[in-house]
Amino acid sequence: MQWIKTVWAARGWPAIWALAGLAACGGGGGGGSASTITSADSNGTVEDIAVYVSAIPPEVPTTDRDAVRLADQASFGPTEALVAQIKRVGAARWVAEQMPMHYAKYTHGGNSSVHQNTSTVNYCDQPINASPVCWRDNMSTEPLVWNFYRNAMSQPDQLRQRVALALQQILVISGVEANGTYGHRAYHNMLLSESLGNYRTLLKKVALSPVMGDYLNNVNNDKSAPNENFARELLQLFTIGTCALQPDGTLTGGTCSPTYTNDTVRDYAYALTGWTYPVGGGTPYGCWPAGANCPYHEGEMVPVERYHDNAARTLLSGVSLGAGHTAPVALERVLDSLMAHPNTAPFIGKQLIQHLVSSNPSPAYVARVAAAFNSGKSGVFGSGQRGDLAATVAAVLLDQEARGETVRTAGGKLREPALMFTGVLRAMNGRTDGDALSWWWGERLQQHMFRPPTVFNYYPADYPVPGTNLLGPTFGIHNGNTALQRLNYLAYMIDWGGSNPDPTTPEAAGTKVEFGAFLGDAPDAGRLVDRMSMLVLGHLLPPTARAEVIRAVSTRTASTEREWQIGRVKTAAYLLFASPSYQVQR
Repeated sequence: MQWIKTVWAARGWPAIWALAGLAACGGGGGGGSASTITSADSNGTVEDIAVYVSAIPPEVPTTDRDAVRLADQASFGPTEALVAQIKRVGAARWVAEQMPMHYAKYTHGGNSSVHQNTSTVNYCDQPINASPVCWRDNMSTEPLVWNFYRNAMSQPDQLRQRVALALQQILVISGVEANGTYGHRAYHNMLLSESLGNYRTLLKKVALSPVMGDYLNNVNNDKSAPNENFARELLQLFTIGTCALQPDGTLTGGTCSPTYTNDTVRDYAYALTGWTYPVGGGTPYGCWPAGANCPYHEGEMVPVERYHDNAARTLLSGVSLGAGHTAPVALERVLDSLMAHPNTAPFIGKQLIQHLVSSNPSPAYVARVAAAFNSGKSGVFGSGQRGDLAATVAAVLLDQEARGETVRTAGGKLREPALMFTGVLRAMNGRTDGDALSWWWGERLQQHMFRPPTVFNYYPADYPVPGTNLLGPTFGIHNGNTALQRLNYLAYMIDWGGSNPDPTTPEAAGTKVEFGAFLGDAPDAGRLVDRMSMLVLGHLLPPTARAEVIRAVSTRTASTEREWQIGRVKTAAYLLFASPSYQVQR
C-alpha cells in the first residue's frame, strides 16, 4: 500500500489520518401543492396514502450532486439506482414516497422465555437451551445488529430506517447494561414504528418501555425513595436540555441559564413513580417488591398506585399536578409540560439536523426546523399537531441548507462509522449479514450498534472539533487509532475480500463488495474514476486530485498483473472512499 500513501502525499491528503476540522454543506429547497402529508401510524400504514403521491409535483428533477447529498442524508448511502431515482423525481417527491412505506422490522433473536424462567438453573445453563450461541441469541443485542445492517443494505424504507438510527442515538438504551434480546427488539421496532409519527407519542412509549425502565431505573420506582435517573435524562437528553434556548437554538441571553433545578428533577421523579413491568414474567423466587410484576420486556409498563406519589407537584411550562392524581395522569401531565416547553423544538430539531445533515447548522436552519416541530407542518408535510416528526424530518431534509449544490462553509459532518460501513457496501453493490460489523469493526471504530457506552450515546451532540470553534459530534469517537481503522476497514473490504459467512449466523451471507459493475470502465482510467466520483461524491474530483487518482489507477495494467481491471477498480474505490471528500459528508 506504499504507493497509495504516495498518492495521498502528492495530493496533499495526509490529513486523512486525522480528518480534523473538515466540514461543508449547503443548498436550495423542495416544494409541493395543496394536499397534506401526514405520518405513518404505529402499524406502518398510512391513513390517506394517496396524499403522499398527489401532494408533490410528479417530477422536479434535481442534479447528481443534490441527489447524492440526499442519499447521504436520508439513506444508508447512494447506489447508482437510488441516485438516478432521486434525480428523476426530485428531493421532495422522493421524501414523500418514502414516508408511507411499510417498515422492515427487527426479527432475529430469541423470545420472552428468558424472562419466564421458573427454574433455579440459569436459562442458558439448562440442557434444553444449552448452546455456544445461547447468550448471543437470547440475551445480547447481536441479532439486532444483523437486522440493522441487512435492512440498511437492501430494504426500500431507507428514510424511516435512517431516522430511527438518529432517534436511537437520542433516546438511548444500551445492550451494555440491559439484557434480553426480545426486549431490545421491541424497543427498536417501536422507534421504527414511531419515527415519522409524533414526538409526544414516541416519548410516552419510551417512558413506558420496560427496557428503558430497567436501563434508567424507573421500573418499580418507589415513592418512598424515588430514583431520579430517568427523570433527569428525560429532561437533560430527551426533551429540553440544560440551558434555556432561543427558537433558533442559540443560548438565551448568550449564556447558559439553567432550564431546571435539582428540585425540578425531584418533582419529575416523584411524578414518574409507580410503574412496574407488564404481566408475563416469571422467576422461581417470586416477584419483588410486593405488588409488582416480575421482569418482562414485552409490552408497556403498568401502574401500581401503591408505589406512586400522588402529592401535588409543580412541573415546567406552567403545568402542575394536583393532590390525589394517579400514575397515568401524572405521566400525561409530564409529557404536556415537556412538549409545551420552548426548548423542546430547537433542542430535538437541532439534533436531528446533526444526525442527518450537518453538525453546525445555522441558527436560521434550526429555527425553521423548530417551527415545523411546533406547528406540525412543513409545506405539505405534517398533521398540524405539535411534535409531528414527518413535518420535522421534511423540514430538515428539504431546507435550503440541505438541498442544492451551494456548500455552506461551516456545514457538513464527519461520516459516522456505521454509515461508512454501509456507504461503501451499497456503492460497491456489496452484501452483509451484519456479523463482521459488530464485535469486529463496530468495536474497532467505537460504534458497535445497540451498545452505546452510556446514555449520552457513542458521542455527545456538543463535542467540539479540536482546534476549531465548530461542533463535530462524531469526532468524539475519532482519534489517531480510529482514523487508521477507517482505512483498515477499506483495505478489508476492497483488498482483503471481506468476510465469508459464519455458519452460526442465521441466513449468513458474509460481508463482501462486488466489482463487476465497474469492470467495463476499467480500461479507461479517467472514465472509471469519474463514474465512481459521481456516485460516491456527487461531483468530479478537483483537477489535481483527479489527475493523481487517475495516475495511480493507470499503473495497474495487463503487463503488471493478470486481473488488472479488478485492480483498477479496487484502486479507484480505495482512494475515493479514503479521501476527506468522502469521509466528511458534505
